[in-house]
Order: sequence, then C-alpha cells, then structure tokens
Amino acid sequence: MKKPILLAIFYFATWLFILSISAKAQAESSRSESSSQVNASGNQSASGMNDSDADAAQKQSVKRKKKIGIVIFPGFEALDVYGPVEVWGDFPDYEITTVSEHDRAVKSAQGVATVATYSFEDAPQFDILMVPGGAGVRREVSNPVMLNFLRNQNRRTEWTTSVCTGAALLAKAGILKGHRATTNKIAFKWVASQDRDVLWQGHARWVVDGKYITSSGVSAGTDMAFALEEILYGRAFAEHSARVDEYIWNDDPTNDPFAVN
Repeated sequence: MKKPILLAIFYFATWLFILSISAKAQAESSRSESSSQVNASGNQSASGMNDSDADAAQKQSVKRKKKIGIVIFPGFEALDVYGPVEVWGDFPDYEITTVSEHDRAVKSAQGVATVATYSFEDAPQFDILMVPGGAGVRREVSNPVMLNFLRNQNRRTEWTTSVCTGAALLAKAGILKGHRATTNKIAFKWVASQDRDVLWQGHARWVVDGKYITSSGVSAGTDMAFALEEILYGRAFAEHSARVDEYIWNDDPTNDPFAVN
C-alpha cells in the first residue's frame, strides 16, 4: 500500500512543479511584452517624435557659436592679430578662426607662420570680421580677390573691424566710404589715399561708427578689442578680462599719444 501512495505523491509533486514552471514562463513573457510597449512609448515624446526626431531636435537646440574671422596674408603684423585673439578668446559664444586666400600656413611680417582655418573659397559667413595691418597690406590693396572677399563678407557681418593699416584694405574695397575711421598714424596719409571719401580721424586710438571699428597702429588693436568686448559683454566683463591679462587698457578712444593733424 505504501508504494502506490508514494507514487501518487511523486506524480502530484511533479505536476505541481511543471505547473509552476509554466506559470513562471507566462509571467516572464507578459513582463517582456509590457517592457517593449513601455520602451516604444518612451521613445516618443508627447508630440509623437521618435528617436531620430528627438535627436534632431536636440541638435537644433544646441546654440551655434558665432564665428570671428581674422584675415591673414603674407606679411601681416603679428600683434595686430594676436592682441585681439588674446582678448576675444574670452568671448563665451564666439569661435575664433583665421582665413586666407589659400588654405595654408601664412607667414607674418615677423616670420611666424599661422595656419589658416579657411580659404576664401570655403570660408563661412563670419559674424565678426577683422583685418590686420602689416607690410603685406601694400601688396594686398591691389589684390582683387582679397577686396572682393572683404566686400562679400561685409554684407552680412555684425561687426567689421580693422587694426593698423588693415583699414587701407577696407577703404580700398569701398567698405568705409562715408564712415569715420582711423589707422596707423605713421602710415596715415598713405592709408587715407586709398579712399578720400572716408572720414579719416587723425586723433583717435580707435573709432566706432555703426558696425565698423577701426584702430590706430599695432598695439591699439588690443585696446580696440577690449572696447568691442565691453560693447558685447559689459564694462565689468572687459575690466576683468584686462586684469586677468595684466593689461593696462587705454579705454579712452580719444587718448591717442600718436595723433596726427
């Protein structure tokens, strides 16, 4: 009698075990389906966007950094470029780039080469354009490719600026016609001869006229760069930047120790 009872108990236990395994499998299947549904709905926003739509929206929401384009050419003056670079490198929402007629290393008047970020052909539209001076300007005023590039960029810039004799290139391109401007005082007469319709200021460290900012010679470009920083970000920001650079900023555009009549 014991043997049949034991067999019955064995078969009953086996049946319960199989039943529990089946129930567990069904539960796992239900959870998997539910999770898939949640993930599917989670991959859509309240507006019904799928993953690719959401990624695209996220990319569009990232604020584009504005571009500063500094024109370089053989014989540019190094401090004309790198004084403003030091200052404008603090701009939180701008990217500094360089551009030349050809996308390659360009030697300054001091012999130090700078590799251009862009060529004139593939350059984007710049928000701030800066043209330095230097011995090479004397050649570039007769370069139609350079002058056309400056004209085309100037049409949509927020600011067009120059340092030293860089104003000669803007003047020769017809960009400064009817505007107040200044330049290197030693080369003042030659620069002014590029366009007599510019209102040349012989007594000015730098001049702001609309979206145009032009500075006197070489080191004056750094003062001009701080002036633009103040316009864009406020006095406190510019003063802090000058203090960090341990730079004594000549913040008065009428304080021009090299003025000419």
